[in-house]
Amino acid sequence: MQSIEGIVTIVQESRFQLLDGEGVSRMFLLSHKAALEPEQLPPLQHEQARIRVDYTAAHSIIGLLAHSVARLD
Repeated sequence: MQSIEGIVTIVQESRFQLLDGEGVSRMFLLSHKAALEPEQLPPLQHEQARIRVDYTAAHSIIGLLAHSVARLD
């Protein structure tokens, strides 16, 4: 499993975009096994919260599968 840190810039249902420190945006789909619920994503985006995401590649979608999301600030 890989990890990345960044700021949540876009949220739609269980999908979100993360902007990393190098200015690269990545799209994530929240895993159904993640402890975070989809309704907890919009406040992270609104606050431009810095988070760490543990993820794997998703096989049937364009994007990455987020298994855990932890707030850093």
